[in-house]
Amino acid sequence: MKAVPLRRRPVQRRSLERFERILDVSAELLAETGYGALTTREVARRAGVPIGTLYQFFPGKDGLVAALAARNLERYLDRLARRMEAEAPSGTAELVDLAVDEFVAMKRSMPGFAVLDFGLAGRPGTRAEQHILDTVLDNNAAVAERLRALTSGSLDDGAGIESPLTLQVAMECADAVLQLAFRTDPEGDPGLIAECKRVLRRYLAAGTG
Repeated sequence: MKAVPLRRRPVQRRSLERFERILDVSAELLAETGYGALTTREVARRAGVPIGTLYQFFPGKDGLVAALAARNLERYLDRLARRMEAEAPSGTAELVDLAVDEFVAMKRSMPGFAVLDFGLAGRPGTRAEQHILDTVLDNNAAVAERLRALTSGSLDDGAGIESPLTLQVAMECADAVLQLAFRTDPEGDPGLIAECKRVLRRYLAAGTG
C-alpha cells in the first residue's frame, strides 16, 4: 500500500500535537461547511497555527484530506480490532455485523466522517480523489486490502476473507448501500443498514465456502 506522502511527519510531541489539531480542525470544518469550502488558510486560523506551519506538514488541501482519510481508516481498523478481540466473532456473519456497526457508529459520531470517511463520500471524484489513501489502489481497494490483513485467519475455523477481489467487490457494495442509507436518513436508515449486512453476509459466505 503506497500512502499519499506528507511533506514531513511529526516526531516531537509539540509537532505531533499541532499535526493532530490541524486534522481535528479539518474534520470540524468538513462537518460545518463541506469539502468545497475547506481551505488551508481557514484550517490554520482555526487551529491557531501559522499557515507556514501547516505547509510544513501538508502540501495543500489534498494533503490535508489524504492525512485525515488515513487517520480515519486507522481509527476504524483499531475500533474494529478491539471489537473483534472483545466479541470473538466465530463466522463471517458476525464479522460483517461488527464491521458495518463500527462504520455506522463513526458516521454518526465522528466530526467530518459523513463527508470524508476513507474517501469523499458520495463523490465519484477525479482520479486523485479516488486515490486519496493510495497512489495505486483506489480508496475502496485500499480499505479492502487492510481489512483482509486484519481479518485473515481471525475466525474460529481459521478462515478469513482471503480473496482480494471478493473483499473489494464487497466493499463496493457496502459503500453504495451505506451511502444510500445516510442520504435517506442523516443517522443512517436502519432498514438499509440491515440490508447492507444481509447482502454482505450472503456474498462473503458464498465467497469463502
